[in-house]
Parts: sequence; C-alpha cells; structure tokens
Amino acid sequence: MNRHAVGGGDEVSICRPRDVDDVEPEGSEPYDEVADPLTGIVRLCTRRCDTCIFRPGNLMDLQPGRVADMVTRARRAEGHVVCHATLGTAAPAICRGFADGPDQGHSLALRVAHALGTLREICPP
Repeated sequence: MNRHAVGGGDEVSICRPRDVDDVEPEGSEPYDEVADPLTGIVRLCTRRCDTCIFRPGNLMDLQPGRVADMVTRARRAEGHVVCHATLGTAAPAICRGFADGPDQGHSLALRVAHALGTLREICPP
C-alpha cells in the first residue's frame, strides 16, 4: 500500500501522497483504511460532504473524466472511493456519493460490512 502510520499510543496519523486536487493520486492502490484494523468496523460517511466529487458542478475542479476513472478503478478492484474530506485523518471513510451510486454493489468492503453488520456511519468533517 502507499501509506504508513506514524505516532504512538492510541493516536495514529496516516500519511499518504496527495494529488493537487486533494484526492487520491492516479495510479495509486485502493485505500483500505476505511476498516478499523482492530474491530473490522467499516466507516461510511453519513452524508455527502460539502465538496463531494459526486455533487453536480465539479466542486473540486477535477479534470474531465477523473471521477469516472476513479469509479472505474474502484469497480475493477472491488474497492471504493474514500471521501476526500476524510483523507489524512485517523478515520478515513467510504464516500457517501460513491456508496449511494449504482456502483456500490461492486465494493467488497460495503458488501462484507453489510453482511457482518460492521458498517458504521460517521459524519464527514
């Protein structure tokens, strides 16, 4: 994975490369931090954040086709799109815009969390 954790005790800071538009870099591996490694709980945003890439209007000024590419890569990997507002925090979560879309059934994390009852919704920052 393209991440590492630093810190001590109960606090963990996740560091990863960021693209200029503050979303995961192209060609990066799907992030798996949406699941708590100790409990297996998968975090999902309760709502779309104010600048969600799935809102109309290209609020993040992404290149044309960028969101479609992210969704395509997530589908191929049975992955998900992480909410950009939660990137770099101790509790990254699956983007609500992605989860509410037609591609959510392709996400292994969402399918397993639904089946095991380990899906927890969190408020995006």
